[in-house]
Amino acid sequence: MILEMEHMPVYNTLFLDRDGVINIQRPKDYVKTIDEFIFQPHAIEAIALLNKYFKYIIIITNQRGVGRGIMKQDDLEQIHQYMLNTLRESDAIIDKIYYCTALESDHPDRKPQTGMALAAKRDFPEINFANSWFAGDSLSDIQFANAVGIPAVLIGNKYKQEQLASVNFELHCPDLFTFATYIKDQSNR
Repeated sequence: MILEMEHMPVYNTLFLDRDGVINIQRPKDYVKTIDEFIFQPHAIEAIALLNKYFKYIIIITNQRGVGRGIMKQDDLEQIHQYMLNTLRESDAIIDKIYYCTALESDHPDRKPQTGMALAAKRDFPEINFANSWFAGDSLSDIQFANAVGIPAVLIGNKYKQEQLASVNFELHCPDLFTFATYIKDQSNR
């Protein structure tokens, strides 16, 4: 008889930015309603695959639209519930969402400041930043990862090479699914 072993996570935590990584970013706008929340192609499959290789998947997202009064906190929570429910239907699980609605760029919880990472570490004491990844599409995401000591992957191609000189990232992928495939390949070696 052959027993199929349950896949053990290789990595500790995957921290994900939301807009531009999980869903399509709205240029010069915010995702204000469920109708405006559109998943990136293959993002759902990517998260389901990544669940096999990470103990936790946590979203870390700046959501200044609430602070600016463009949307209400209840709108944001409805969007997040829709996202979580849709992901769950495909066995893609997010363990927790941390968001910052502050307007001030230097607010301790607003990326690139590290407050949301420290909150996650308080809630999940077994988080090991060095054995984790942060996937984000902005310089502030990579600066956040650098400040906490989390290896970073830059998602997408919205920056010119010279704009990236101030940040350190281990990997550059066009989308989250490409990163998920990389993690799968690295883990199965």
